[in-house]
Amino acid sequence: QVQLVESGGGLVQAGGSLRLSCAASGSIFSINVMGWYRQAPGKQRELVATITSSINTNYADSVKGRFTISRDNAKNTVYLQMNSLKPEDTAVYYCAAEVKTGWFTKYENYWGKGTQVTVSS
Repeated sequence: QVQLVESGGGLVQAGGSLRLSCAASGSIFSINVMGWYRQAPGKQRELVATITSSINTNYADSVKGRFTISRDNAKNTVYLQMNSLKPEDTAVYYCAAEVKTGWFTKYENYWGKGTQVTVSS
């Protein structure tokens, strides 16, 4: 089994910063793409940012220039540095990863339980 555990959420004023972390653990052979998604109340879950094992990144237009995704492959950890936060960034942020648990297995998607980020105006 594979577990993803997020940390770093909280309450911050508009214009402030937060750094989210997500550590993957368990039966991990390799990790391909890691990413962050978010879901605001009454809305669908949406992509925030992704990063491949070769450190290629992709961002939602709404966060470009404000958020930075990074990863530490040795620690199986992905980070999301969030700057210039806006009230519309308020959501539950979920970590996701494509993980192989063995040499002959396929990549499967795993999700964390989420961490709340609240930005006050």
